[in-house]
Amino acid sequence: MRSVSKNKKKPALDFKKTESKKLSLATKLILYRKMFLSRKAEEKIQEEYKNDEMKTPMHMSMGEEAIAAGVCTALGQRAQIFSTYRTHAVYLSSTEDIKGFFAELYGKDSGSGGGKGGSMHLADPDKGVMFSSAVVGTNIPSALGAAFANRHFKNKKIAVAFFGDGAVDEGVFWESINMASLWKLPVLFVYEDNGFAIHTPASLRHSYKNIAQVVKSFGYQVVEYSGADVEEIFQLVRSSLKRLDNGPIFLALKYYRYLEHVGTEEDFSAGYRDKNEFLKWHRKDPVKMQRDKLVKLGLVSRILKLEQEILDKINKAVSQAKTDTLPNPKRLYFGVYENEKEK
Repeated sequence: MRSVSKNKKKPALDFKKTESKKLSLATKLILYRKMFLSRKAEEKIQEEYKNDEMKTPMHMSMGEEAIAAGVCTALGQRAQIFSTYRTHAVYLSSTEDIKGFFAELYGKDSGSGGGKGGSMHLADPDKGVMFSSAVVGTNIPSALGAAFANRHFKNKKIAVAFFGDGAVDEGVFWESINMASLWKLPVLFVYEDNGFAIHTPASLRHSYKNIAQVVKSFGYQVVEYSGADVEEIFQLVRSSLKRLDNGPIFLALKYYRYLEHVGTEEDFSAGYRDKNEFLKWHRKDPVKMQRDKLVKLGLVSRILKLEQEILDKINKAVSQAKTDTLPNPKRLYFGVYENEKEK
């Protein structure tokens, strides 16, 4: 009789037990640079949007910068990111393409999508952002397809799906986590949980209490983290990626969305969020937390230089975007089919 060896199951991922290495100053500064860029770019959008020159809806990322910067930095050049419409921080953390970013928001030919995508469809496949989708949940199965191809071609790429609390109400989410588990696909699910699907809290939409526990029942490696420390998120993701060959990983990351759903300042008059909760999270602002760490390390001069360089680039990019040309209307039909040649 042939003996059957049993595969030893590796213990579930646990943030408190993940490998923690001392980060270099260079990495600490990179993490801060990406967050500062995302925050200041959106503040510039708030300043300019009232002029009605940006012809695109906006869904701001303020409050979630630590997730975008931490995850994207840990992924490095191997990322294939499939994001949602709330994608500013993810796009900028991955590409740092300030010029293309603002040109796209202004609908100009020099934009990352030729002016056709706008805020909700930012993409730069050459830099790892495969696409961003305005339709909730539609990016998730695409990440599975990429993961399947990556495993087949052994190209060491990492497929990543970013999505929010509203996406887990979509049928395609459940279909995708089931299939990814069945086929042990090397895909990283990044669940950015701000507790609301626009204005509706999880308690009014979910019969279960904890999505992470439900996903674990599908055989997932699951990590839960609530906080705004970008260094901790970076370490968390870096450790998690070492386990990706064992199958899909689900990162349940809790954060707080500072602004209204479409990017306006929250006045709390809608009554769905408590101002005290906002103030509690805001005291742990991810950008300020990382800046304070760098100040304590005696890096004030480097911080100020970095910040000024980014502010100058943002102002220059906006000025350039305003004067750049609009795309030729004929380009509306370009890129519809894969083998289409531009005329």
